[in-house]
Amino acid sequence: MEGTAPGRNLLILHITVVVWGFTGILGNLISISAIQLVWWRVLIAALSLAGYFWLKRQSFVVSPKQFIQFFLTGGLVGLHWVLFFESIKVSTVSVTLVCLSSVTLFTALIEPLFYRRSTAKIDVFIGLLIIIGICLIFNFESGYVRGIVLGLLAALSAALFGTINSKLIKRNGATIISFYEMAGAWIWVSFFMLVMGGDDIGISGHDIGYLVVLGTVCTAGAYVAAVSVMKEISAFRVALASNLEPIYGILLAWVFFGQREKMSAGFYAGAVIIFGAVFLYPILKFRLAKKRREIVA
Repeated sequence: MEGTAPGRNLLILHITVVVWGFTGILGNLISISAIQLVWWRVLIAALSLAGYFWLKRQSFVVSPKQFIQFFLTGGLVGLHWVLFFESIKVSTVSVTLVCLSSVTLFTALIEPLFYRRSTAKIDVFIGLLIIIGICLIFNFESGYVRGIVLGLLAALSAALFGTINSKLIKRNGATIISFYEMAGAWIWVSFFMLVMGGDDIGISGHDIGYLVVLGTVCTAGAYVAAVSVMKEISAFRVALASNLEPIYGILLAWVFFGQREKMSAGFYAGAVIIFGAVFLYPILKFRLAKKRREIVA
């Protein structure tokens, strides 16, 4: 029936965003340190994606230049997740996810540098709104300053590797990029652990199940699903749906952790400003692009 495929893909997209939102919950439930958690996560994700290539009988051979690009970007991916999970462990899921929403601000600042273009006025406006929201959260949640700083650094690293990937995706497949970046992240994290004197990678039976779900469903599986729906759904709709990730994550945190996730009124005021700016951004960009097309036509 006409319209069934887009409708099914839209449902898959929203399920994928919910799964991404569940990542923070798992990060809080897993008892090992942030760096151990990331070590296991990227290892499981890389092995899962290798299994995907094997099942699809698909080659994942790349040139030395591509490998170096993916390997270096993988270091940023690993750094992002270490910062993300450490932020959760020293604060709350809600604080981390709201701070992570500032990736829109950092991307607006970084992208013009990569593509050698001037910063758009709309990017500056949205950036100012996000800064106001972050300042509110800082003022009312002084007990979580370390978690807020780590969350913002996680957003900055995500903006960096996201911008780099926006260039890499033009010449490479998304699954290939994901596999080598997961493998690269694992090597970088392993090297860091070795230099720092090593970190016990042993895990308890309590954590094994959570780590398998995190590495397969929330990382490898969700990534492949998100890429596949882009065949039928526009990038604009994907971006709009992805903005729901922190909201889904915060709602899930309330369900799982209850009072532990209860924050001040100032925090929620700041969160509303940030989420409002994040949702407003793609809508305004879409309308501006539409107006430009109409003027050209």
